[in-house]
Amino acid sequence: MGESRRGPLKSAVPSNIVSPVRRCSRTACGRSAVATLTYVYADSTAVLGPLATYAEPHCYDLCAEHSERLTAPRGWEVVRLTDGSAPARPSGDDLEALANAVREAARPPERPGGPGPGGGSGPRGVDQGEVGRRGHLRVLRSPDS
Repeated sequence: MGESRRGPLKSAVPSNIVSPVRRCSRTACGRSAVATLTYVYADSTAVLGPLATYAEPHCYDLCAEHSERLTAPRGWEVVRLTDGSAPARPSGDDLEALANAVREAARPPERPGGPGPGGGSGPRGVDQGEVGRRGHLRVLRSPDS
């Protein structure tokens, strides 16, 4: 039984073309896939997310370059999902908060009786009920005292 007119059948054909690594679905691109593209036709949406666990027949695996350059037809929306394991790029707000924290840490400690926020007579127009300050938090006097 395992023979045909041409000779014995082989269970596997060794090939240098087939690779266990998933490749980009774009024509003539041989780079490794890093993302999976799925179309939701009912919502006119293209969803680009992390590489799927296994290849789906109606999904497209894309390399990093093609996933970054992805555009959708006019009237369609592209939704880019992040996988959470990749480090997020810092936003402008994150960088500003970091710079403010560094400035605050470099500031010399304030004297409670002298001018400034602790003394209540600083140039910033600080509230007279303010007792102390730590970063952006203020300690206020009780209204009863």
